[in-house]
Amino acid sequence: MSIEKDWFGTMKDGSNVERFTLKNSHGMTVQIITYGATISSIQVPDCDGTFDDVVLGFDDLDGYQSEANPYFGACCGRYANRIAKGKFKLDGKDYSLAVNNGPNALHGGRIGFDKKNWTPTLLDDAVEMRLQSPDGEEGYPGTFDVCVRYRLTDKNELEIDYQATTDKKTILNLTNHSYFNLAGKGTVLDHQIQLNASQYAVVDDDSIPTGELRNVKGTEMDFLSPCFIGENIDQTGYGYDHNYCIDTYNGIDPVLAARVEEPTSGRTLECWTTEPGVQFYTANYVENIAGKNGQIYNRQEGFCLETQHYPDSPNQPSFPSVVLEPNQTYHQKTSYVFGI
Repeated sequence: MSIEKDWFGTMKDGSNVERFTLKNSHGMTVQIITYGATISSIQVPDCDGTFDDVVLGFDDLDGYQSEANPYFGACCGRYANRIAKGKFKLDGKDYSLAVNNGPNALHGGRIGFDKKNWTPTLLDDAVEMRLQSPDGEEGYPGTFDVCVRYRLTDKNELEIDYQATTDKKTILNLTNHSYFNLAGKGTVLDHQIQLNASQYAVVDDDSIPTGELRNVKGTEMDFLSPCFIGENIDQTGYGYDHNYCIDTYNGIDPVLAARVEEPTSGRTLECWTTEPGVQFYTANYVENIAGKNGQIYNRQEGFCLETQHYPDSPNQPSFPSVVLEPNQTYHQKTSYVFGI
């Protein structure tokens, strides 16, 4: 594998944003920019050997810094997904977070990890991004050090390895927010997806879990067998934006969370993770966004597989814990494997 570095842009504070291009022996490339530790491009071949970019994004830094950016490719934290009313309790103490999604906190707040310029380190076979979040930032306790490592293998596998530590008891939930389109354009309604999840988290009108984990079998939420994304999407109301509970999760080994196939290009995508959940999102709120290469992105022209702990876990005692102690190291791994 080869890795090249170039300049991607300059932020308003004068700091430079760098771009790293990872390329394997099959010609697959992945580009990562330091702003948001963001995956800005993934080029993979179709069944005829034609390469296309299969993630949504922008041509320049201005796009990523714009208010129109719906977290394209970003690393989200401290807490990916939603926390109800931006409030939680830890060891009897109440914490209030920045509220940025209706009445709730979303993806770390107003200035989450997606809006930070991370510090890169080039390794022999990977790119490592580091960030320190000070105690109290966006309302979260503890000085928090996080490292995200991106590695591309000759199996056309993009490995994302997350590690984090804290000096004070805190909560966290990290994910990558790439929007995939295996055709490279158009809607994703004819993509066929299988999710290794027999339950999903039921949510209220503000997309906050009620605490109920409901069986998917025989409903519009059922992807236990391969199913076209568009087959039952109208029955959901406005599209999929739900946390699926991965059946084979054990907290240690990466397990298969999802498999997607696009029939025209023949491209496939497998998502493997050590996390208990995956947020399946169909870009329901993307509208008229000027993206890469002159494309205009609209609703349901991408899908996300955000591997993570469940939304609002700090307020849901029955959900897997998201608490990190000062003597612990947080570690999770997610892989996106592309094929034909």
